[in-house]
Amino acid sequence: MTATTRTRVAIIGAGPAGLLLSHLLGQAGIESIVIDQRTREEIEHTIRAGILEHGTAEVLAATGASDRVKTVGHRHDGIELRFAGEGHRIDFAALTGRGVWLYPQHEVLIDLIAVRLAAGQDLRFGVTAVAVEGADTDRPVVHATTADGEPLVIEADFVVGADGSRSVARTAVTGSTTGGYFREYPFAWFGILCEAPPSAPELIYSNSPNGFALISQRSATVQRMYFQCDPEIDPESLSEREIWDDLRSRVDGHELLEGPIFQRDVLRFRSFVAHELRRGRVALVGDAAHTVPPTGAKGMNLAVADVLLLDRALRALLLDGDERPLDRYAETALRRIWKAQHFSWWMTSMLHVAPDASDFDRLRQLGELRSVVESEAGRRYLAEAYTGWPFETEL
Repeated sequence: MTATTRTRVAIIGAGPAGLLLSHLLGQAGIESIVIDQRTREEIEHTIRAGILEHGTAEVLAATGASDRVKTVGHRHDGIELRFAGEGHRIDFAALTGRGVWLYPQHEVLIDLIAVRLAAGQDLRFGVTAVAVEGADTDRPVVHATTADGEPLVIEADFVVGADGSRSVARTAVTGSTTGGYFREYPFAWFGILCEAPPSAPELIYSNSPNGFALISQRSATVQRMYFQCDPEIDPESLSEREIWDDLRSRVDGHELLEGPIFQRDVLRFRSFVAHELRRGRVALVGDAAHTVPPTGAKGMNLAVADVLLLDRALRALLLDGDERPLDRYAETALRRIWKAQHFSWWMTSMLHVAPDASDFDRLRQLGELRSVVESEAGRRYLAEAYTGWPFETEL
């Protein structure tokens, strides 16, 4: 027997995009079902980075999605670009009057899950979406499998694919799971979590002849750091001493406070934008629609921007019968997506050493970095893009 349930909006994926959308729709009185193949524990305990743009932090706080983002999170008013043995601070507050918040993604998810369950959200863990059908009808359907292996059908007025880079919903929108514009980079990040005090009060983006390094923070006792590596490297192939020596060689004399490493991973660099973001009554948001390299700290922030637009469009459709905002969703969202793709590519290419880089390439790269830090216009562009462009909410 196949169980069938009915809702107004079926949301595939209990990540930041899916949960925030359910939260905003709920405030408008629009019911939804959110499904995710992971368990609640997996979602809340998979540690991920999180730099929240000024606007993202404001949205989470103002809508009640998170009451901890500004109490537990840490506001940063700048970053340091380090190259040629010197550090250069980009002062976000002075240049734009804005800052960013260091608040990891899993903490955002902990907040959102708690808020949604307290509001009575139909949130189903361990449910795997198999296919989405009927995009061109007014009754799209999600076919899924429960944690017990039983088939489940969710009938809805609208389906949202917020199911990440391996999106099932993407096929219903673009015709395939890979339908989009794609770029893969020839390097990755070797990331560690360690028990140590912060090595710097703000993030350090360091360009060195040995490759890139990022010195980040998590708390007073746990730190996150990355260095450029081969995408095929085995995370267990390096000793702790080799990791610390490699990091130290890339920060040109900046002091690193060492401590036991308790997590290590390799993060591949990919850029992707789906050919289409919406077909009929199915739309994509977040990583289902696009992915960016982490250098520009845009991933979760782009998801929030998508959600704000789609929330407005779905309110118009489901409350007023007005399809016009939905028709403009993709075009409006893509303007910000491609700006973010450019910024992420620019930061990545400016800070990393390509495997085939020549002496010319290296010296040109240093010239580009100097052009940025020695120009108020250059620093301002970086600060404006990093802290986030104003959200578009009108469609």
